[in-house]
Amino acid sequence: MFDRTAFERPAIEVAPRLLGAILTKHSSDGAVSVRITEVEAYLGALDPGSHAFRGQTKRNSIMFGEPGFLYTYFTYGMHVCANVVCSPPGTASAVLLRAGEVVEGIDLARSRRLTSKTDADLARGPARFVVALGITLGDGGADLAALPFELTLEDIPPDFDAGVRTGVSGDGGTDAYPWRFWIPGDPTVSPYKAHAPKKRA
Repeated sequence: MFDRTAFERPAIEVAPRLLGAILTKHSSDGAVSVRITEVEAYLGALDPGSHAFRGQTKRNSIMFGEPGFLYTYFTYGMHVCANVVCSPPGTASAVLLRAGEVVEGIDLARSRRLTSKTDADLARGPARFVVALGITLGDGGADLAALPFELTLEDIPPDFDAGVRTGVSGDGGTDAYPWRFWIPGDPTVSPYKAHAPKKRA
C-alpha cells in the first residue's frame, strides 16, 4: 500500500528510503519495473542546485504541491528527467531518480533502449532511467499512488553511500551538498561527473 506520509519529509531524508524501491509504469505495450539504485536530493529554497531555489514558477510548480507526485523536466533541451516530490505542500523538495536495475519487462526496456550494450546500462543515468520506464514529459504531475504508476518502498532500505551530486553547477555541486545517494557496488549506478562549464568563445 502506498503511504504518502513517507514523502512528507525533506528530500534528503526521503532519498535514501527510495533506494531499493521498485517503480513500475504500465502501458499498452506492457509494464516495466525498475529497482532504484541511485538518487539525488534537492531542497528548494535552501539549495542553490534546485530548480526551486529562486521560488515558484510555472515550470517547477509541481514541486510545491502534494508529495508523492512526479516532477518531470527537460534537460539540455533533449532529455527528460523524473523526480519524486517530497515535503508538505508549499515547500519545494524533490528526489531525482538517477539510476536503477530493470527487474520486470526487460524485453520492453531493451526495445526502448536499443543503444544499451548491457542490461545494466538500460536505466543507468537519469535520461536512460525514464526511457526504459517509458516516462515522458507529459507524466509530470502524475500521482505515484495511481496507475499507470506503482511505487513500492523496501521495508528495510539497503546500505548506501553518499557524495557530491553529479553535473550540478555552482555551489550546489560542491561537497557542501553531499546529497547523491547510491547502493555501493551496484553495476547500474552511474559514474560521477563534475559539472563541465560552458566554454566561452
